[in-house]
Amino acid sequence: MSKQEKKGLSDFEKEAIKRLNAGDSILGEGGIFTELLQRIINKAMDGEMVAHIEQERKGGKKNRRNGYGKKRIKSSVGDLEITPPRDRTGSFSPELVKKRENKLGSGVDGLILSLYAKGNSNEDISRLLYEIYGLNYSRSAISMITDMVWDEVLQWQKRPLPGCYPILYLDAIHYKIREEGKVQTKAVYTVYGVDAEGQRDILGLYVGQNEGANKWGLILEDLKRRGVEEILFCCVDGLNGFQEAIEHVYPLAIVQRCIVHMVRSSTRFVADKDKRKLCSDLRNIYSSADRDQGQLALEAFKTKWDKKYPSVGKKWEDNWESLTNFMDYGQEIRRMIYTTNPVENVHRIMRKVTKTKGAWVTSKSLQKQLYLTLKYNKKSWKRNAFKWRSIQKELITKFGERFSKWLVE
Repeated sequence: MSKQEKKGLSDFEKEAIKRLNAGDSILGEGGIFTELLQRIINKAMDGEMVAHIEQERKGGKKNRRNGYGKKRIKSSVGDLEITPPRDRTGSFSPELVKKRENKLGSGVDGLILSLYAKGNSNEDISRLLYEIYGLNYSRSAISMITDMVWDEVLQWQKRPLPGCYPILYLDAIHYKIREEGKVQTKAVYTVYGVDAEGQRDILGLYVGQNEGANKWGLILEDLKRRGVEEILFCCVDGLNGFQEAIEHVYPLAIVQRCIVHMVRSSTRFVADKDKRKLCSDLRNIYSSADRDQGQLALEAFKTKWDKKYPSVGKKWEDNWESLTNFMDYGQEIRRMIYTTNPVENVHRIMRKVTKTKGAWVTSKSLQKQLYLTLKYNKKSWKRNAFKWRSIQKELITKFGERFSKWLVE
């Protein structure tokens, strides 16, 4: 190498050439290329931080750098010691080596988890990776990669929760699982809530036997252990003993039975020719301005339909309190609590991915699948509740400190 060429080299490059001539290793810990790769990664993350801070400032947010962290990651050339930059607000997440990742080039792992989250079997994923990318991944290797998410599932299921959820939607969805050589139907209990700031979240997925009030009671006890002290409304279907199970754990919670479920069960044995008119008369009941008007509409309904369908009016009469709790509140709260449709929307996301499955090998494989499905579809269910500021004002008026003490000042 000429003197002119040497002048154009950086100090690191000069040092690398010197070490090569001395016979130092290229790869592995302390290797020449390993150190070069570390420098490249650190420079790239610095560039990402500069772009992030600039983007924050353009958006009117105050943010700045806050030193560096330390992280050890695995790579094909050996372990790397990198220094991810930090910012004051903690909003920066590097794309090159994401938070909580401990391996460089884990993009294939991410792709496998994404395909798994979309309902593909291990065999499907193995075939797709080979056909599209020419990668040979066995089914057992793919299973090991998806198993890596299990610790994440357990941590998520046990994570601490905010102290107040004004609204909880409780419902179950059923799946077939092979156990002890037999296919059994099991329930996945879904707890979907809205916190004091209006943020929707899934608090947990619990696998158990066919849906029962006793299991729901245990789930509510688990929520209390994880930090949930206050629930204002529980929106549920007509499961026997559900209200008693809720009141045992959260005695002040208002239990609202789903109107949509009630209409469906009320019209199950109604002749097709009568259904439209009968549903219209039921609508007069649950769309009333208050309970008194609702009571009058119920009496009118019974006068008209009791001779032909006496069980329908009686069903509404017997469950009147839990059906009409929502009538004590304004339209925005009514809209949120009169039905369990929000949690059923979550179940639709889950069904869309799992509908082609016959039976699951284990409960664990089902839970992995559902967790990843929801994780990769967050935009569909994790968002702020509509007109929440208006709802907050009414909740403060109606519930006082039971609600207001949980608000962020």
